[in-house]
Amino acid sequence: MSVPELIVLNKPYGVICQFSAHEKYPTLKQYVPLPDIYPAGRLDTDSEGLLLLTVNGRLQAKIAHPKYKLVKTYWAQVEGKPDAERLQQLGQGVDLGDFVTAPAQVSVVSTADSARLWPRVPPIRERKTVADFWLQIRISEGKNRQVRRMCARVGWPCLRLVRVGIGRLNVFSLHLPLGQWQAVSPRDL
Repeated sequence: MSVPELIVLNKPYGVICQFSAHEKYPTLKQYVPLPDIYPAGRLDTDSEGLLLLTVNGRLQAKIAHPKYKLVKTYWAQVEGKPDAERLQQLGQGVDLGDFVTAPAQVSVVSTADSARLWPRVPPIRERKTVADFWLQIRISEGKNRQVRRMCARVGWPCLRLVRVGIGRLNVFSLHLPLGQWQAVSPRDL
């Protein structure tokens, strides 16, 4: 079997970004049964969405390395109501204590657009007395749990996080169902 040089997976919630067996979580091997392929970057177990995998070590390093500034687009469902001051804070960069984030492109996602997402399994907790909304956050760095930490720092705890885009690849234009993968060209990034 010929393994594609680059694939994109729409990773479900609760899947750990490794191929070796894990005692608690399903792994990538259950979704991508290909030999000698590895994640190019990470996506937390409790996050969903686009994950790139490759057989090419140089390509993996280029995709994952911050020097290449590959933009990643996240949709974050957060508690609270939108306000201009906090949107501006996220856009200018946030001091997370151990580092200050680079400026981000931030906007509110419309209800109609957020309805395009698949239901999360298990569903997030819903509280009738606490409002929530969706943010789009575009960053070119990707430190550990960065988007969740940014949102929490400005007072919007993150309920759900979905990476909807990497470079020019987008889960909606790819029509990529949850848990499925497809081959893409490195030129598509």
